[in-house]
Amino acid sequence: MSRLQTSPDQGLPLGIADELKRLIHAGEIAPGERLNEAALALRIGTSRGPIREAIRILTGLGLVTAVRNRGVFVRQISVREMIEIYELRALVFGYAAGLATENIQEPDKQEFERLLTGMDSACDSGDGDLYYALNLQFHLLILQLSNNQRARQTYEDYVKELHLFRRRYFNAPGNMRRSNAEHRQIYEAILKGNAGRAKSLAERHVLTGRQRLLGSLEQNMQAADQA
Repeated sequence: MSRLQTSPDQGLPLGIADELKRLIHAGEIAPGERLNEAALALRIGTSRGPIREAIRILTGLGLVTAVRNRGVFVRQISVREMIEIYELRALVFGYAAGLATENIQEPDKQEFERLLTGMDSACDSGDGDLYYALNLQFHLLILQLSNNQRARQTYEDYVKELHLFRRRYFNAPGNMRRSNAEHRQIYEAILKGNAGRAKSLAERHVLTGRQRLLGSLEQNMQAADQA
């Protein structure tokens, strides 16, 4: 049975939503699986009301999908959808990185360095969960520096859709190191005010990440076939 670690001001539904996210990301609740309120309430140790509110939160995050007269299911997307979303995400991220060159300030530089150092440490320790969290913060910082709210919202929508796909194949140490080397190149281009290079590197980073994900997916399928 899962037990929640929540702070008083966090609210029970939000704490349950975090726990459900953890279960989904860990694969304990699989893509396509139906969320059973009664079973989850028993598993987590609470009533069905907070579970229902937590599921609404996950629906808003795009992690689960409500199907009329059938229930709520963990979101799953096809490989083709994933490829198409990556292409659009690359365009938006490149656009944001180019704009970020005009807006970066000293506190932003310090935050970039903190995130890059943290991701290096996560690579050294093989902590895929920490790396993934810091990676999201790095990308978000660039979107914030674009000062374009529509671009940021569009990008975040793409991230929500890709989250289940990406999180399952993000832990390979070599992938993390290559990804962070690309992060540093993007940051250096932004720091130098080179908008064209920042845009190009950011787009390439997203598309290269797609190739890494497809490679991991293919390896996983081959391993399953051999099992």
